[in-house]
Amino acid sequence: MDTLYIVGSGGPVATPEAFGTSVVLKSGDDYLMFDCGPAATHKMVKIGLSPGQIDHLFFTHHHSDHDLDYPAFLLTRWFDDFGQLPELQVFGPEPTELLTRRLIDLDEGAFAHDFKVRMNHPMSLAVYEIYGGKLPRKGPVVKARDIGQGNVCEGEDWEVVAAPAKHVEPWLDSLAYRFNGPRGSIVFTGDTAPCDTVAELAEGTDVLVVNCVGLEDEIAAWGGNEYMIGSKATGRLARDVGAKRLVLTHNTYLMKHGPMERGIAEIAHEFDGEVINGEEMLEVRL
Repeated sequence: MDTLYIVGSGGPVATPEAFGTSVVLKSGDDYLMFDCGPAATHKMVKIGLSPGQIDHLFFTHHHSDHDLDYPAFLLTRWFDDFGQLPELQVFGPEPTELLTRRLIDLDEGAFAHDFKVRMNHPMSLAVYEIYGGKLPRKGPVVKARDIGQGNVCEGEDWEVVAAPAKHVEPWLDSLAYRFNGPRGSIVFTGDTAPCDTVAELAEGTDVLVVNCVGLEDEIAAWGGNEYMIGSKATGRLARDVGAKRLVLTHNTYLMKHGPMERGIAEIAHEFDGEVINGEEMLEVRL
């Protein structure tokens, strides 16, 4: 059975309920991560996941609430790698490649000093050998790629396809992703306003994961519905694409009672399938 882990379900403002956005999909023996927002690495471990289980990471875009924990994730995965983990593959719109290089390049990367110490100091090397590592210790190996629309990558029995989303262009490009696997399809909209490209990507999906930021009328009052998706539009999208299940994330403003019930009611008015209001560290069996 596949499992969806809502690691982070918030936005850029830290609240007691949520902070940052990140989702992990377990399909068979594969773990795919979509976005890596604040504290994602720690929250993964609290769920029972390990950064070492993630071999594929997909960024929808590079707002900080979607990538702020990327340095922690990279360093933690490398620190826990004793020569046995596959190469990490990272995909996303620009500047995915540049950001990765600025973090882990052994000459100019922001954390080059830390990597060099752990690759050379006797204490670090002794610990590395104790846990089964073979010297010399190598630096991090990450294959990061800037991508756009189209086929992204494939596993043994699955594929991931991307389509443009509508958010904060032209300053940042945004993508939505569709996972097609042996037990069904899942679409991750990322941050987006309603748009044809995301709807086309999501057509006929089994599970639709939508970054639903809040109540429709409150978003529309300041023009936010031009850049993000609210409750009513979320329901219409799920209905129009024929989704079987709808999972809400990035939904900080639907976490409190009152807005939560109103938002779900607005969605249910448009969409008669199952709706899951994704709280942080929630496991959804697919």
